[in-house]
Amino acid sequence: MSRSRRKFVKELAGGIVGAAFVPPVLAKNLLVSPRRPYGPNDAIRIGAIGMGIMGFNNCQTATRIEGVELVAVCDLYDGRLERSMEMFGQDLFTTRHYEAILERDDIDAVIVSTSDHWHDHIAIAALEKGKAVYLEKPMVHHLEEGHAVIEAQKKSGKPLQVGSQRVSSVVTWKAREWYQDGAIGELVLVEAYYDRQSAIGAWQYSIPPDASPETVDWERFLGDAPKRPFDATRFFRWRNYQDYGTGVAGDLYVHLFSAIHTILDSKGPERIFATGGLRYWKDGRDVPDIILAVLDYPATDSHPAFNVQLRSNFIDGGGGGQRVKFVGTEGSIEVFGNRAVLKRSIMANHPGYGGWDSYFTFPEATRKAYEEWYNKTYPPEQRTERQTSEEEYRAPQGYSDHYEHHQNFFDAVRNGKAVFEDATFGLRAAGPSLAANRSYFNGAIVHWDPISMRVKE
Repeated sequence: MSRSRRKFVKELAGGIVGAAFVPPVLAKNLLVSPRRPYGPNDAIRIGAIGMGIMGFNNCQTATRIEGVELVAVCDLYDGRLERSMEMFGQDLFTTRHYEAILERDDIDAVIVSTSDHWHDHIAIAALEKGKAVYLEKPMVHHLEEGHAVIEAQKKSGKPLQVGSQRVSSVVTWKAREWYQDGAIGELVLVEAYYDRQSAIGAWQYSIPPDASPETVDWERFLGDAPKRPFDATRFFRWRNYQDYGTGVAGDLYVHLFSAIHTILDSKGPERIFATGGLRYWKDGRDVPDIILAVLDYPATDSHPAFNVQLRSNFIDGGGGGQRVKFVGTEGSIEVFGNRAVLKRSIMANHPGYGGWDSYFTFPEATRKAYEEWYNKTYPPEQRTERQTSEEEYRAPQGYSDHYEHHQNFFDAVRNGKAVFEDATFGLRAAGPSLAANRSYFNGAIVHWDPISMRVKE
């Protein structure tokens, strides 16, 4: 009998399985352990580079944390600089040039929330200037850029945390506890999806009426992307274009991989195949609005070999949503936004017969002989029937994993300790996502080395 089966049977006997409950925050999860009070010397001054949707979101969250002060912002659209001062104070330093923020000695850390094609450039430059970096996901725009970010982090000795907040969620860590306790037996399959059904969800972001070459620094935005005339749609809806973004996989798959790898202690897959298409949002974008991926994960010390099925769909008729489901030999774990559900299902210790079984196709004499054999092989007094239970964990009311993720980053800035979602973790989440893009566009399987974090040619 497996460890999880013994534990399950024992709990059934004690009558404690089956009712949903809300356990306390995990004491053994160091990511959510109690924190000491902060003093004046713990103050952290930050600069924000990129003030789009996530830029404002990150700054609003960061400035809720005790001792964190936003002193400077950078963006390439003048209207966002004006809006930043409206929200965070007229004394805020604003600039179109991120280098001006990195040169300031009074800034301890930067939050980088730019388009994907600037992530590696700015993160490396910030680390070289001795700044801690909170870097939006995906960590890089292209697979080949990841190792330079890892090396820059190691050389600087400064924290770099990638911004996929599920890594810090108490829900994710509760699911991790269940899995590592053997609650679902041997892992077989992971099914995950992240769907959306709205124009904004599909990146049809609003474009301000004053967008022009005068209010937008278009040339700086292009950076190392192909040169082209000013295009407000490309600037404000950059996720729709391969030149600046990473499409559905880079935006959403990274979240799914981050949760999967955290729960399983996994370093990633070794084979990736993706397909999909542009079915609805035919608005000039050159990335798909539906992408499906199948991945093979090798066996490691923390999990057996298993498969992953991923889906992102921007035209889902059900309104969207997200879920990661871990299917094991003795149950499943499902992780939603603010809750996780453990379903245990242990098979009977005898196969049974009847129903749709071939037993009914036997002649009468053979059926009687089979019944005699069955009862002798599986004595009724030794049979155990299928056992099931369900347990639910919900995050505390008002809990925010985004706040928790920022809190973890600023704790690392203060105490110098390593963050959980560092550059190496970031590449192991971004790598399979970008490999899914490569598979989709090339129509071929991508072979990925999860240890060295490189494509196998």
